[in-house]
Amino acid sequence: MEQRTVLVVLYNGVQSLDVTGPVEVFTGASAYIGAPEPAYRIRTASLDGAPVRTSSGLTLVPDSSLAEAPVPHTLLAPGGNGSRIPDPRLTDWLRINAPRAQRLVSVCTGAALLAAAGLLDGRRVTTHWAYSDRLAHDHPAVEVDPDPIFVRDGHVATSAGVTAGIDLTLALVEEDLGREAALTVARHLVVFLRRPGNQSQFSAQLAAQTAQREPLREVQQWITEHPDGDLCVDSLAARARLSPRHFARAFQTETGMTPGKYVEHIRIEHARRLLEDTSDGIAEVSRACGYGTPEAMRRAFVKTLGAAPAEYRRRFQPPLAAPAPPVPHG
Repeated sequence: MEQRTVLVVLYNGVQSLDVTGPVEVFTGASAYIGAPEPAYRIRTASLDGAPVRTSSGLTLVPDSSLAEAPVPHTLLAPGGNGSRIPDPRLTDWLRINAPRAQRLVSVCTGAALLAAAGLLDGRRVTTHWAYSDRLAHDHPAVEVDPDPIFVRDGHVATSAGVTAGIDLTLALVEEDLGREAALTVARHLVVFLRRPGNQSQFSAQLAAQTAQREPLREVQQWITEHPDGDLCVDSLAARARLSPRHFARAFQTETGMTPGKYVEHIRIEHARRLLEDTSDGIAEVSRACGYGTPEAMRRAFVKTLGAAPAEYRRRFQPPLAAPAPPVPHG
C-alpha cells in the first residue's frame, strides 16, 4: 500500500483545531488499515523549525523546519490569526514548494495562505464564511464560494472553519482508502461521516437575520416549528396580519431572504435531520417536511445538496461490519 506523506504547515497564531482535527483523522485511518506501515506519514514543519504558539495559547513543536521537510503527497495549510497577515517568508516557501505536492489542502483561513502564494488563482474555493468577503476582495482572481463546508477543485481542496476540516479530511480518507475506513474513523471520533461538501456552513436560522418586528419574528418561529404546514406567502402574510405584497417585501428587507427561500432552507434542514437521526422512510420524511411527494423532496435535495435523499442518508449510516481496531487518542 502506498504511504502518503502529509505535511502540515505551522506558524505563530495557527488555530490548534485546524491542525489536530485533520491529524487525528489521518492517524485514525492509519490505525484502521492495520498495515505494517501507516497509510499516512504525518509531518509538521515551521519556517525555522522552532515551536509555534497557537491562537489559543497552546505550543506546538514541529518535526522540522520547512526547508528540511520532505516533499509531501498532501500539503495542509491550517487557518488562524497568523494567516491573515502572513509572513512573506512563508508565502514565498509555499509559492516555490507547494506545487510539488500532489494535493493542496487548506482549513478555514489557511486558504488565505495559499491565495497569497498565488496557488488558488482561477480556482473555486471556500473558507470560513466570516472571512470569505475579505479573501475575495484581496484575491480577485480566486472564485470564493462562502456557502459550502468544503470544495474540491482539481488537486486543491479547501474547507470552511475548524470542524469542516474534519469533514474534508474524512472525504480525502474515503478517496484514498475507501468508504469503510472513513466510516470507522468517523465513528471513533464520534462525528458523522461525512457532511457532504456542498452542505451549507450555517443553518437557515443563522443564514437569515432575525426580523425586527415581532409579527415577522413569530412567522419565522412558526415556519421552523411547522415545516409541514401551509407555508405559502398568502398564509404566512395572514399570520403576520399583513397583505401578501407588504409581507413579502418586509420579510426580505428584515431577514435578507425571501419567504420562499427561507421556507426552502427550513424544510431542507428539517429533512436532513430526520434522514440523519431517524429510520423514517423517504415518503414519511417528505410528508413531515411539507414536500408532499418524495419526488419533490428529491428535486430539492439534488438542487441544494447535490445528492438524492437516499444517497444523503447512506453517507450517515455505518455499514454492517465487524468492529474495527480502536483509533488511538489521548
